[in-house]
Amino acid sequence: MPFLPTISTFFIALSAILVAIGWVLISKGKKKAHKKVMLSAAVSAILFFIIYVSRTIFVGNTSFGGPDNIEIYYTIFLVFHIILATTGAVFGIVTITLALKRNIEKHRKIGPVTSIIWFFTAITGVMVYLLLYVIYDGGETTSMLKAIFGF
Repeated sequence: MPFLPTISTFFIALSAILVAIGWVLISKGKKKAHKKVMLSAAVSAILFFIIYVSRTIFVGNTSFGGPDNIEIYYTIFLVFHIILATTGAVFGIVTITLALKRNIEKHRKIGPVTSIIWFFTAITGVMVYLLLYVIYDGGETTSMLKAIFGF
């Protein structure tokens, strides 16, 4: 298993698990525990992002190494994941900012939406990892644009 992608995927999965725990805690009225767990989820997501960006800059991205006849489906799935991840990150920043500024009314409204987006982001992220490194052997490691779109 490749070291950096495995570690970064661990952190994104951990962040989703922590978000789920935070959701349960707030439903039980445990506000302080909720805050600690959700901030830990954010730190986990940030660690993922730092590892991912560092790898992208210094090593490159791995292209799909599976069968040619399913590469288009993988690419569509990957683009969907990237859109989800970007949306989830923006929602996450807004949600955390609202909470830290004590705008709890808006935080309560956007938090569940953010959590659901983040769960799907983590699930699709783990699936991308599995498709690139576990189910199929990864293709060549190259620039991001070439790895995603083939040019």
